[in-house]
Amino acid sequence: MKITIIGAGIGGLTLAIALQKKGIEVEIFEATSAFGKVGAGIVLAINAMQVYQRLGLAQQLKANGNCLEKMAITSADLKIMARNELAYFEKKYTLNNVAIHRATLHKILLSELSNVPLHLNKKLKKLEERVEGIHLEFLDGTTHTADLVIGADGIHSGVRQSIFPQAKERFAKQLCWRGVVPFKLEKGMDTTMREAWGNGRRFGIVPIEKGQVYWFACVSYQKNAKEAFEGTDLSALFSDFDPLVTQLIKASPSNQIIEAELSDLELLKTWHKGKVCLMGDAAHATTPNMGQGANQAIESAWVLADCLAKEADYHTAFERFQKTRQAKAHQIIKTSWQIGKLAHLQNPVLTTFRNAMVRITPDAIGRKQLGKVFELNY
Repeated sequence: MKITIIGAGIGGLTLAIALQKKGIEVEIFEATSAFGKVGAGIVLAINAMQVYQRLGLAQQLKANGNCLEKMAITSADLKIMARNELAYFEKKYTLNNVAIHRATLHKILLSELSNVPLHLNKKLKKLEERVEGIHLEFLDGTTHTADLVIGADGIHSGVRQSIFPQAKERFAKQLCWRGVVPFKLEKGMDTTMREAWGNGRRFGIVPIEKGQVYWFACVSYQKNAKEAFEGTDLSALFSDFDPLVTQLIKASPSNQIIEAELSDLELLKTWHKGKVCLMGDAAHATTPNMGQGANQAIESAWVLADCLAKEADYHTAFERFQKTRQAKAHQIIKTSWQIGKLAHLQNPVLTTFRNAMVRITPDAIGRKQLGKVFELNY
């Protein structure tokens, strides 16, 4: 039996590595025609790093990224309102939260798959289950027959559209810009991830590898994001934040800033149908407010590979995978959505109250919440 993975993102590649290590033949079909150093940063949280430790990649990722010691919520002037010291979890798991460029992570994962067939420029057009197997048709006119198909092709999954066309994307009415720029932060800031909350806006600062900073800027809109922010001077939009915020924005070439609306996927009750199973954003896409989108895909990759290796038939494997992963993934989606709404309050009275409540919340509560996210029960 050969597993066909649609999508060569972080989740799909991690799944391929896990399957390969378990002796299962795998192949990958990817829509893009080439891989380049594009994208932004990512924080590989301890839950994902546990998976990569099992796959023998933790040390390599640590060496190519930046280990974070703290995570902080701040006011717009970057004064800390709440923080999570990560030393407790580092000691517990002997692992770090690693901030890394997505392209660097992608390159490392690809290097583990030199013997795995990887077909580029294969955007899925049609998927159909037939007696002889799963018939795949791609936009370039080629076709392929697969034994089992795993849809790891993101929130706009063509695989999901084929088996669950009723699934819906949910928009948060928030627009986000992301950038990566060479930038020297002050000592102490270079190991801390910060997210500054203002009125209907927030700004994140994440030090990643080799003196680079990944930043993200999010704003709320009412009806149409394009109409609301087309031609916007982003630095002016955040001019009332700490000067470091505008410095980072102005240091980033405009053609390298990524713009996207924030959204997630309405909760799917079922992640599989017949010989097709979804994973990662195709099954459980979340808003990025907890920084767990890719981390949850990495968790799913490990569990799905384990289920396929241990179960006698694919249906049982898919059922066990869904039962193992669904509750946690859905809780992340719900919590992340709520955090996004809280971070984007626009009423000055409510934001003042919010900030006061964040400041008086005991650090132990944040640690407990992180503990649930970092824990793997498989």
